[in-house]
Amino acid sequence: MIAARWVWLSGVAVAVVLAGMLWAAMTPVAAGSRDEIFEIPKGTWARRMAGDKVEILPSQIRLTLGVKDILVLINRDDVPQTFGPVLMMPGQSFRLPFGVASHYEFACTAHASGQMTVVVDEMPATPLTRLRWRLGTLLRSGRWP
Repeated sequence: MIAARWVWLSGVAVAVVLAGMLWAAMTPVAAGSRDEIFEIPKGTWARRMAGDKVEILPSQIRLTLGVKDILVLINRDDVPQTFGPVLMMPGQSFRLPFGVASHYEFACTAHASGQMTVVVDEMPATPLTRLRWRLGTLLRSGRWP
């Protein structure tokens, strides 16, 4: 009796997992906004000059064409910050849309290493790539896309 119940519960659990994977593979990828926003907080430069190895931006930002493909940087610090060829004054923001999947390297004064990589992935178009993209995003960020 207990073994039969265990088999039945295991079958239900497997069915739920397979249904979830099927949903993740078949549902088109969409986002409420295509902006991926990062803020440089007030006092970042002062903390760095005081010797604090503050990490406010990740060393690598991943974007996906058609989903989250616009990088938005907001400078809340008291000093100008440079991102690539752009000088952002205090209070300014910068929007950088990406239209080509690739790896991009930028000089970035807000980053401890002075460099930042932006990886832009293709839009996951097939069921298998959507499933892989969703699982990869979950593992990297800890949140379901």
